[in-house]
Amino acid sequence: MKILILNGPNLGRLDIRDSSLYGDLSYSQLVELLQAHVAGSGLDLDIRQSDDEAQIIGWLHEAADSKTPVIFNPAAFTHYSYAIGDAAAMLKAPLIEVHLSNPKAREEFRHLSVISSVATGSISGFGPQSYILALEAMKKLMKI
Repeated sequence: MKILILNGPNLGRLDIRDSSLYGDLSYSQLVELLQAHVAGSGLDLDIRQSDDEAQIIGWLHEAADSKTPVIFNPAAFTHYSYAIGDAAAMLKAPLIEVHLSNPKAREEFRHLSVISSVATGSISGFGPQSYILALEAMKKLMKI
């Protein structure tokens, strides 16, 4: 079973971001952590990151067309990209929104998510463990 993991802007630069918010892992270490977590499980992770809104929309369209489940950290696009929200709404398989930090515990503008209303569920505030929790939830949703 394939699961698409999408990551939005600036996540490719985790190693130079505020570690108190985003943890100590680099993006490549995060990818390795996720791949190691599913090793031998039969899951195939397709992990992508982009700072480009149009590219993320295209990837969501691909996932909608192929009925691929998605774990998605939209990063800053969470709060204002209605175009990404509309693309996410087209998904036919489960969508789990993830965040390394807890947006509700941060600045007021981060409290709005244009993704949450179309997501199957949201997991935030657990650092890289947010992705692991999302993978476990997705396995249950997909009955794997």
